[in-house]
Formats: sequence, C-alpha cells, structure tokens
Amino acid sequence: QVQLVESGGGLVQPGGSLRLSCVASGPIFRINGMGWHRQPPGKERELVASIGSSGSTNYADSLKGRFTISRDNAKNTVYLQMNDLKPEDTAVYYCNADIVVRMFSRTFDDNYWGQGTQVTVSS
Repeated sequence: QVQLVESGGGLVQPGGSLRLSCVASGPIFRINGMGWHRQPPGKERELVASIGSSGSTNYADSLKGRFTISRDNAKNTVYLQMNDLKPEDTAVYYCNADIVVRMFSRTFDDNYWGQGTQVTVSS
C-alpha cells in the first residue's frame, strides 16, 4: 500500500521559515509529478506548488519568491521550503504524488495524498 507521510509543520512566528517533507513508501514503481496543496481554515484546498519528475516546477502566483519546492528521487521525497511566513500562510499542508505501482506484472497509476501537516504562523 502506497503511503505519503508529511512532516515539518508547526508553529512559527511571522517572518520565520519552515521546511516540510513528504516521503512516499510502498510498492512504488515510479513517481511522476509531486506537489503541495494547502487548506486554510474555512477555505478550500489550493495548489501551493508542483514539481515534475524532471524537476520542472510550478507555483501559485502569490507564493513565488517565498516558497521553493524540490524533490529527492532517490528518497521518494518532496520538500517545501517556506520563507518569510505570514499569518495568511496558516493552513493544513498536504502533499500529493502521481505514483505508478507495479503489481502482478501490471502497472497502475494513481494520485495519492498525505494526511496533512498543520502550519500555524502567529506571534
């Protein structure tokens, strides 16, 4: 069973930094795109950033310059470096990945989500 587990969330003061990590595990044949979404309190989930298997990146316009997404393919891990954090960045952050699983000589492609990690920006 494929699992995505996030870590690195917590409470940080405005202007501070956090680095989120998300590790994928299970019968993984290949990981295609990976990404981070967030859901602020009382709002819908929104895209933060995504990264392709070759390293190409995409960011929400409002977050460019403060957030950086990266991945380590050898570790099946995606990271989100968040700098100059603001109270409006408070949200549950979720990672997701497009993962190909190989079972019984067949491959299955599906999108998986982590359980989320809370990020709170407050003084």
